[in-house]
Amino acid sequence: MNYVFGIDLGSASSKGILMESGRTVETFECPSGGDFRLTADKMREALLAKAGLTLHDITRTVATGYGSRQVTYADEVKPEISCHGRGVFSLFPSVRTVIDVGDLYSRAFRMDERGNVVHFVLSGKCAGGSARALTVIAKVLGLKVEEMGELSLKSSRKVEFNTGCAVFAESEAVSRIAEGVTKEDLLAGLHRALAAQINALAERLGIEKDFALVGGGARNPGLVKALEDLNPFEIIVPPAPHMTAALGAAIIASGAVRS
Repeated sequence: MNYVFGIDLGSASSKGILMESGRTVETFECPSGGDFRLTADKMREALLAKAGLTLHDITRTVATGYGSRQVTYADEVKPEISCHGRGVFSLFPSVRTVIDVGDLYSRAFRMDERGNVVHFVLSGKCAGGSARALTVIAKVLGLKVEEMGELSLKSSRKVEFNTGCAVFAESEAVSRIAEGVTKEDLLAGLHRALAAQINALAERLGIEKDFALVGGGARNPGLVKALEDLNPFEIIVPPAPHMTAALGAAIIASGAVRS
C-alpha cells in the first residue's frame, strides 16, 4: 500500500490528509500557531496515530500553504492555487472559476477542462477582501467566527457596511453598534461588503461557470448567500471547502507515486 500525505500549512489553520490509492483515509486540522515546524510535526503524528501507521508506511508527502517550507519531511512543495485546483477538479470536474477565501487574502483562478490553472488574480495586501475581516469583527462582537454566518442570515434590516479594510472595519463596527444596529444586521452588511470585494476579484478574470468557493471563508453560509445574491447562478461549495488544498496536495503525491 502506498500511503501519502497532503499537508496544507496555512497562516491561521493547518490541514492534513492521509491518502491511499486515491482514497482519503484520515484527515486532521489544527491552528497553525506561531511555530509552523512544530505544527507540521504535530499534524504528521496525529494522522499516523489516527490511522495506526508509522513513518515507514508513508511513501510521499506534498506540502502547500503559507508555511509549507517548514514542513521538513515534505518531498515536494506545491503552490496553493495548483493544489486547490487539483482538489476542486477531483470533486467537481465542471468547475471553471474558483475563489479561495483565505485568512490573509483571497484569490480567484480559472481552470481548463483538464483541471489545469490557466489564469489567476490575488487580492491586495489589505485583508479587507479576506476572512481576516470576519475574525476582527467576531472579536468586537464577542462571537465565534463559526457563529457569524448563521447569525447574519437572521438579519431583518439592510445595513450598509462601508469600509473594505479589515483595520477600519473594527472602528466602523463599534460605531454601528453604538448607533443601535443589531449584530444580525451588522453582520449581514459585513458579509455583503466582503462578498462584493470577492466577486469583483472574480470579475477581473471573467466569471465562467461552474463557480466554486473554497477556503475557510467558504464555511460561512452568510458569505456564500451574499455571494450568490450577486450572481444569477448557484455557488458550488465542496463538503469540506477548507480542505481542498490539502486534498489536491495528496492527489499530487499519489500521482507521483504511481508514475
